[in-house]
Amino acid sequence: MIFFRSLLFSIGSLIATLIIGSLVFLTFPFPYIFRFHFVRSWAIFNLWWLDTTCNIKYEVIGAENIPDKNAIVFCKHQSTFETIVLQKLIIPHTWVLKRELLWLPFFGWGLAALEPVAIDRSSGRKAIEQIKQQGIDRLNKGRWIVIFPEGTRVPAGTEKRFGIGGAILAAESGYPVLPIAHNAGRYWPRKGFFKFPGTIQVHIGQVIETKGKTPDEINQLTKQWIDNKVKEIGG
Repeated sequence: MIFFRSLLFSIGSLIATLIIGSLVFLTFPFPYIFRFHFVRSWAIFNLWWLDTTCNIKYEVIGAENIPDKNAIVFCKHQSTFETIVLQKLIIPHTWVLKRELLWLPFFGWGLAALEPVAIDRSSGRKAIEQIKQQGIDRLNKGRWIVIFPEGTRVPAGTEKRFGIGGAILAAESGYPVLPIAHNAGRYWPRKGFFKFPGTIQVHIGQVIETKGKTPDEINQLTKQWIDNKVKEIGG
């Protein structure tokens, strides 16, 4: 049944991706917030479909910590789930991501509509400058920036060093960091086809002020909170 339910979810998600990806070009003349909500409909469908087919639910703890003004989100990266659920929780936002994702048919077109900071991770210092300059531009336009500081999905129970780019953006811009931890990797594993029933915990911490802090200090504070919370909830 787990195989059958996982297959049903994948089929429904693929159909939704094809539909939204095909129509997203029609939204480009419209304001950013309209495009965001159009793409967000894909995420809302997937959350419902994940519950319906795989019996995977989620609960959010600490939603009151989300500030009224936009900030920079540092989120644990274990699964595909967090890239979906954040579209429902953080409005409006875009991502720092590897540019290769924009080359994917349909899915990449939806990403492009949200004007992400798409970097070439092999370009080193140039990529960090791009994160800083384009990130500040997006923040000043009132958009949240979502960063997965580990740079890639890591298996549940695994820690990885945080990249410095997001912390430099936070230090240079002065925008606070909102840390988010979860245990999605237990139910929707990294690169895994099988999805296991249960309730994912998404914990939102208190904002970490960045003014007067170095990038290393920002990373240290954020990583400490995220890693401790993930261990606490069994991620």
